[in-house]
Amino acid sequence: MLEFRKPRLYLETTVPSYYTSRPSADIVLAGHQQITREWWLFRSSGYGIFVSELVWQEASRGDGEASVKRCEAIAAFPVLRTNPLALDLAGEYLKTLPLPANAGADALHLALAVVNGMDYLLTWNCRHIARGSVKRALPGVNDKLGYDTPTICTPEELLYDNPDDMV
Repeated sequence: MLEFRKPRLYLETTVPSYYTSRPSADIVLAGHQQITREWWLFRSSGYGIFVSELVWQEASRGDGEASVKRCEAIAAFPVLRTNPLALDLAGEYLKTLPLPANAGADALHLALAVVNGMDYLLTWNCRHIARGSVKRALPGVNDKLGYDTPTICTPEELLYDNPDDMV
């Protein structure tokens, strides 16, 4: 009998930010916040969730009360360390993917998920990380470099997935 392993999920900073933030007056953001809370409460337990040193750095910035909430939300998750392999891969992504030069942190999020063998990268950053052109180009770059590519998605895309059904 096959042993079930929870899918490994890299939690990018926007997800705990949406989870812990005050409800937005913007209807789209409010919807994303609600979807994030539902995923966190009802589906997150089906995944082996990881964050990185970069997620901790980003989560701890800004308003004191808000940063405390973000850090409390991610406190239980294992932390992936930034390493030379991830830094090199992030540099390669900045050269080869349709990312702006100022997206170094986003390239590093991608690289950390890839070098650590994540099954998913969960994000609301659709400007750079979950952008269609990036999601389309990333597997080709990773294939050439010998890496598998995690599925990049938003909490909405995983809200209706039940990892227990994926054995």
